[in-house]
Amino acid sequence: MNPDLKKLQPYPFQKISTLLDGITPVDKPMLSLAIGEPKHPTPQIILDALQSNLAGFSNYPLTKGNDELREVISDWLTRRFKLPQGSLNPHKHVLPVNGTREALFAFAQAIINKEVTSPKILMPNPFYQIYEGATFLSGAEPVYIPCTKELNFNPDFDSISDEIWDDCQLLYLCSPGNPTGAVVNEAQIKNLLRLAEKHDFIIASDECYSEIYFDEDKPPIGLLEVAAKIGNTEFKRCVVFHSLSKRSNAPGLRSGFVAGDAQILEQFLLYRTYHGCAMSPPIQAASIAAWNDEVHVLANRDEYRKKFDAVLEILSPIMDVQKPDASFYLWAGLKAGSTIDDEIFTQEIYAQQHLKVVPGSYLSRDVNGVNPGRNRIRLALVATLDECIESAERIAEYLNKQYLDIT
Repeated sequence: MNPDLKKLQPYPFQKISTLLDGITPVDKPMLSLAIGEPKHPTPQIILDALQSNLAGFSNYPLTKGNDELREVISDWLTRRFKLPQGSLNPHKHVLPVNGTREALFAFAQAIINKEVTSPKILMPNPFYQIYEGATFLSGAEPVYIPCTKELNFNPDFDSISDEIWDDCQLLYLCSPGNPTGAVVNEAQIKNLLRLAEKHDFIIASDECYSEIYFDEDKPPIGLLEVAAKIGNTEFKRCVVFHSLSKRSNAPGLRSGFVAGDAQILEQFLLYRTYHGCAMSPPIQAASIAAWNDEVHVLANRDEYRKKFDAVLEILSPIMDVQKPDASFYLWAGLKAGSTIDDEIFTQEIYAQQHLKVVPGSYLSRDVNGVNPGRNRIRLALVATLDECIESAERIAEYLNKQYLDIT
């Protein structure tokens, strides 16, 4: 067996299952803010397109997808990120994938040159665990960049030495961030592009939460957008990952895309041809319908705004929590002076309120004795408005019983 498999940590939800094993919760309906799985209805236009194209299951699909899908994705990227017309060639710069999770993982396997001494992959800390697993199984070493409250939970890129940047072959950027909801700004991305040029590494920008934001006049900025602004219209060293799971409430569709540097995507397509991961024609048809429509995306954001407003009204007085820049997560801290840690919080809120949350330390790693997720909880506001409100009220009830002076 591959010895690097031994480096993989249990997935957070497996760890939570072990953490809660043997606990009998109170007799209340179970609620969960743990898994970031959208619960809003999948738009009818997606279901109709899927139903209308079921005959496509009789054909082998191309790994690179059909022309129409790549063109629709290219048009969407150009509109959404204000790219120069014609800068994206749908036949060279776009590659459909079966969900960005598998693409984010596979990308490292195709990119890392193991003949180079000490190859490194840099990633935010806390992070989406796929980055770490992809790093170990590509033969590289992970380097965790702390995301602290002092930096609005964005990675502290200045903490990385030139020596580590020299060994970096790939940087996983996640903006909006999971679990923090933080958005990296234009100046930070420009600096990363400068560093990538100087130290010769690739930026893989996970932008799967880019369409869940609160101010319609200020959508999160993207890597390709900034690259184009500084004249990098060939998107050298830039690859972005987008998904319909969150944008279109279609996690089971397993549909997304990778876009950017044409030379990188040419090699990634070669890898994927052997990988055997082509998107089926009915899924491609449904994806075309989804990327062509913004009405359901606007409605989706409206629903999240309502939930954030309601939940924050309840939790802000008793927790260290603010509305994120984007995404559907609350990266909630315990009030200063509290001695309870995130694991105990998770156990007790489950036992006393029958509510599931994610301990922040399960989404982070200890670096120099510091875990930036410790004493924080990730709350995914994916359930219905009423369920999110009820969950927040249960948290408030629990905290006010634990700490009578917390307010």
